[in-house]
Amino acid sequence: QVQLVESGGGLVQAGGSLRLSCAASRNLFSNGAMGWYRQAPGKQRELVAMVTRYGTTNYGDSVKGRFTISRDNAKNTVYLQMNSLTPEDTAVYYCYLASTGTWGQGTQVTVSS
Repeated sequence: QVQLVESGGGLVQAGGSLRLSCAASRNLFSNGAMGWYRQAPGKQRELVAMVTRYGTTNYGDSVKGRFTISRDNAKNTVYLQMNSLTPEDTAVYYCYLASTGTWGQGTQVTVSS
C-alpha cells in the first residue's frame, strides 16, 4: 500500500510563497493522478490542484494563476508551489493519490495578514 508524506508547510506573511512536497512510497508513474486538497477550519475539504502521470494539470478556481503543481516521477514526488499567498489560503493541505484514494497526513499552512 502506497504511503504519502507531505512536507514544506509553515507560517508565511501575506504575499509570500511556500513550496509543498509529497513523497510517495512507490513508483509514481504507475500511480496515476496525484494532487493536493486543503481544509480550513469549519470548511469542507476542497481541491487545490491535481496532475496526471503525463503532466496534465487541473486547479481549483481560488488558486489559479498563483499556485503551480508539478511532479517528478523519478523522485516519486509531487510539488505545489504557492505564490501570492493570502490569509484565505490558511488550511491543512493534504496530498492525495486518486487511483487508491490514499491521503497524506496533512501539513499546516498559515498565512498571516
